[in-house]
Amino acid sequence: MAVCARLCGVGQARGCRRRQQRKGPAEAAGAAAESEPDTDPEEERIEGAGDPGAGLAAGGAGGPVSTCPQPPQPPARCSLLELPPELLVEIFASLPGTDLPSLAQVCTKFRRILNTDTIWRRRCREEYGVCENLRKLEITGVSCRDVYAKLLHRYRHILGLWQPDIGPYGGLLNVVVDGLFIIGWMYLPPHDPHVDDPMRFKPLFRIHLMERKSATVECMYGHKGPHNGHIQIVKKDEFSTKCNQTDHHRMSGGRQEEFRTWLREEWGRTLEDIFHEHMQELILMKFIYTSQYDNCLTYRRIYLPPTRPDDLIKPGLFKGTYGSHGLEIVMLSFHGKCAKGTKITGDPNIPAGQQTVEIDLMHRIQLPDVENLRNFNELSRIILEVREQVRQEQQQQQQEGPEAGPGRAPPSAREALPEPPYQKPEQPAPAASWGAEGGGGTEKGLEASGDGPPAAPEPAPSEGGQPFVLPAGVISRNEDYPRTCRMCFYGTGLIAGHGFTSPERTPGVFILFDEDRFGFIWLELKSFSLYSRIKATFQNAEPPSPEAFDEMLKNIQALTT
Repeated sequence: MAVCARLCGVGQARGCRRRQQRKGPAEAAGAAAESEPDTDPEEERIEGAGDPGAGLAAGGAGGPVSTCPQPPQPPARCSLLELPPELLVEIFASLPGTDLPSLAQVCTKFRRILNTDTIWRRRCREEYGVCENLRKLEITGVSCRDVYAKLLHRYRHILGLWQPDIGPYGGLLNVVVDGLFIIGWMYLPPHDPHVDDPMRFKPLFRIHLMERKSATVECMYGHKGPHNGHIQIVKKDEFSTKCNQTDHHRMSGGRQEEFRTWLREEWGRTLEDIFHEHMQELILMKFIYTSQYDNCLTYRRIYLPPTRPDDLIKPGLFKGTYGSHGLEIVMLSFHGKCAKGTKITGDPNIPAGQQTVEIDLMHRIQLPDVENLRNFNELSRIILEVREQVRQEQQQQQQEGPEAGPGRAPPSAREALPEPPYQKPEQPAPAASWGAEGGGGTEKGLEASGDGPPAAPEPAPSEGGQPFVLPAGVISRNEDYPRTCRMCFYGTGLIAGHGFTSPERTPGVFILFDEDRFGFIWLELKSFSLYSRIKATFQNAEPPSPEAFDEMLKNIQALTT
């Protein structure tokens, strides 16, 4: 009876029409006189579907009787508009913020609900990591919707890593959401030569939304506090900043005071502490050049290198020593058979964007014992032998190109085949190794063409690493380098004259110390560079695809070529 009451929409006092239909015509007429009939068409449809006798009465006494069961009716649909407002708030708050404006155009009710700050507070937290107490904004009259729409969403395209266009010097800018601000932090290497020290950083600009209904851009350059600035998004992956009050950058003591302050911040010392005349010239040149960009700068997006399971170590950003030029930032990335070190900051000789080192992961070098390693001539001989081997392999590949038949892949195709980027059991023995008595020798391994049987596998390095010491006569800015290494590879380093004149790649050796440090010996310069990983976490810096990362490397290199 309770089920019938729900279906028919009547209570026990009015009776059940299903019971009436089971009665005779006279009894049904009497019941109709006592109770007003319900004329709801939906209820009549339900009743007709539930009682087969209704079809007989409608068809007449002589009509055919259908014995086929009626299909079940679908349940009644519940419109989104019928949901309570608190449930709609939860649903809308789980949607991306970019979809909510379209949702507000559906109806007045949705538009009114989307004015709820709870929705936009959640979007600020989940999409941009704003963990501040956004309820404090109520004091200033700014809503969470304003923060999302006029600050976070509007300037979302400038979040991430950028390289400023400061001639050969470059730089590293990280734009982040910091509380209720968007701040552009310039990352600076530690003072030379302390490569293992943490990075330094200073703010260049900030954007906030506090007492005004529109976002405010402020320049943070100089020592007189925030002042009026401007940001323009030029195109995809490029934006520019401009200071509207450059007088805030000037000091009362003039350019001399500005230079001394810059020198103390940039190098951690005074000009009197720097005795090397050439180094003084380089420092003064950098100050004069970079001072021209204190009012307007253009930035281009850079990505962190993608990580692959077979990478030698985790790729990323490193600090490296570069002689009189001080510490510079280098990006280490892996590309199959080779690894590349690309300058993010540079100098007048090798500008930012250029490949400072390139490591051949197919030609590993076995270092001698410590006593023999001190002899620079022996190390030089080994490296030059490997260079000759690489040259011969390249010539062989070029000669095999025209001779490639239909059943033989050309060298370019064979090079594209996946090969282990570093030591595997099927890879050749080290390109250069030392004999038992300390003498040097070159072992010809598997040719780059892939022909011939593989040589015996190279023994894996010991867990504790191999003892390492710099050869006599090799210059190092930092004598506090690791005394053990894991493995070494043949590589080339880029050198050039002032103004990037007459650039050439010269042979050297890449030394892997551990997961966070590596070194490179420049054979021609008799110089050693030590690199240490930048252990900072960067958001919004992953490339959309490996192809996008490779394209980014080409673009920043082309700007300084």
